[in-house]
Amino acid sequence: MIDPTSPDAEILEENLSKINALTQRMMAALADRKSHSASLESPDHQFYAKAAAAYFAEMMSDPSRIIEAQVGYWTQSLKNWSEIQQQIAAGAPPSPSEPSTDKRFKNKSWDENPYFKMIKQQYLLSSQTIETITKDMTHLPHPEREKVSFFAKQVVDMFAPTNFLASNPDALDRAIETNGQSLVDGLENFVADLESNQQGIAVTLADPNAFAVGKDIATSPGSVVFQNRMFQLIQYSPSTPKVYKKPLLITPPWINKFYILDLRPENSLIKYAVDQGHTVFVVSWVNPDASYADCGFDTYLEEGLLVALDKVLEITKQKSANVVGYCIGGTLLACTAAYLTAIGEEQKINKATFFTTMTDFESPGELGNFLEPGFLKGIVEQVKDAGYLESYFMSRTFSYLRARDLVYAPAVRSYMMGEAPPAFDLLQWNADSTNLPGRMAVEYLQKLYVDNELAKGEFELLGQKIRLAQINRPIYVVSTIQDHIAPWASTFRGLAKTRGERTFILSESGHIAGIVNPASRDKYGHWHNSEPPRDPEFWLENATFVKESWWHRWAKWLATDEEKTTPARKLGNKANPEIEPAPGSYVLKPGI
Repeated sequence: MIDPTSPDAEILEENLSKINALTQRMMAALADRKSHSASLESPDHQFYAKAAAAYFAEMMSDPSRIIEAQVGYWTQSLKNWSEIQQQIAAGAPPSPSEPSTDKRFKNKSWDENPYFKMIKQQYLLSSQTIETITKDMTHLPHPEREKVSFFAKQVVDMFAPTNFLASNPDALDRAIETNGQSLVDGLENFVADLESNQQGIAVTLADPNAFAVGKDIATSPGSVVFQNRMFQLIQYSPSTPKVYKKPLLITPPWINKFYILDLRPENSLIKYAVDQGHTVFVVSWVNPDASYADCGFDTYLEEGLLVALDKVLEITKQKSANVVGYCIGGTLLACTAAYLTAIGEEQKINKATFFTTMTDFESPGELGNFLEPGFLKGIVEQVKDAGYLESYFMSRTFSYLRARDLVYAPAVRSYMMGEAPPAFDLLQWNADSTNLPGRMAVEYLQKLYVDNELAKGEFELLGQKIRLAQINRPIYVVSTIQDHIAPWASTFRGLAKTRGERTFILSESGHIAGIVNPASRDKYGHWHNSEPPRDPEFWLENATFVKESWWHRWAKWLATDEEKTTPARKLGNKANPEIEPAPGSYVLKPGI
């Protein structure tokens, strides 16, 4: 019994009052949620029907495989239960198990407490059984088998015992240590996340106020020298007395913001390129709203990269520029290079660099699992009503490609442990996502991902059929071996269809860390091979590994046949004066 005059009683009363207020806020936030298509929440009924039909067909044609998996499951379950019972009866601690490589089960209680050990063993056994049954369903086409395995894994990850308070020893220990304060703090974090997004719950991965864009991150000096409704063009201040004659234009993805390439001075690719002696320009895309509903991929070409390239050439008084494209920005660069060739202006691009760029979408990797008819129908319905695809939906999709790390682990830390989100520049950038224009979102997913029109030479922009084989410029391709968004083998296959001098590099790590891999640190190495990757796996088997960042090799490639003989350029010119300091104002507009 708690003494009503004790400090603990005061804390309890205060927490009960907080819980009451938080509950009211939670109900208000739930009532204020926007409605969206149910198709965006899960695969449609046809997917489940196909999976169920394939499962029963498998049972009929090869019952031994299913029965063997089920018998193995129940046999091991009985064995686990028997061992735990014997240990409890003997009053002895559970026998030690092999050290777990799964970081979810690092707490000693998972091995020392019979209750938790039994839960862990059954969860891992169930996971293994589900994986065994779903991975080789021969009565489904290969793409459908991949989808069944992917969504089965999503369900398995969702039901991990660490995701529930009663079966998470870390969360229970913290609640006891803090007299329940961690649970109150966790509820407060949950309600705050619910209030910050009307479309649904999205856990805050990083402290949104830890770094200010333009003050703490994205601080490379420069100015906006041109803008239209689609983008701002930033020119960066030179840091060398002499520069290369050819300017360098970077077009980042518009699914996220450009400053991933300029987080901090020590890992800024933009600063690195400037320090190498390049006149660097970057496209900072607008964060669209409903007024951009009419914008498609052709708009990003006509009012985007084509205009940016012409402005760069105009400002630097050059006839050609080196151009870099990252992710979907690279897809746009490939389309631009092919389009310029079709209209007789291919000389505007001197050399082209592609970072993690998809141009052949036949094997899109795990992202392709979301591109089934139900999800696409949901996206069409959503953009028809709103005029754009809100950043929440794309951000959530990418998060579920790594659900353990980007969904469940942060949710456990925030909602059950009551921890405040960390100050982490990369995760803050990841949360600073953007919307997509309605027409563009549907075109991109349907025409490129589903129909694979670009690889087939059937994708049409501004009256021209875009063919990868039209590209006859020197290209430098950088992909990453652990990329969940742009599988390296697919990126290589697509860009191997070009006709110019080609250099292919495969970096260690993933979609972001493999690219933002500073030369000063050499954290991740890379593979290189002078042969084109007609067979990507064979290319890798015969490639040479170098334990250093690919930035070094790329810098030498860019500088080939050039010398730093041009006096450092001023920002802008008379026709394109400085508008505002970098990083500009477009990048500051938040997603909706």
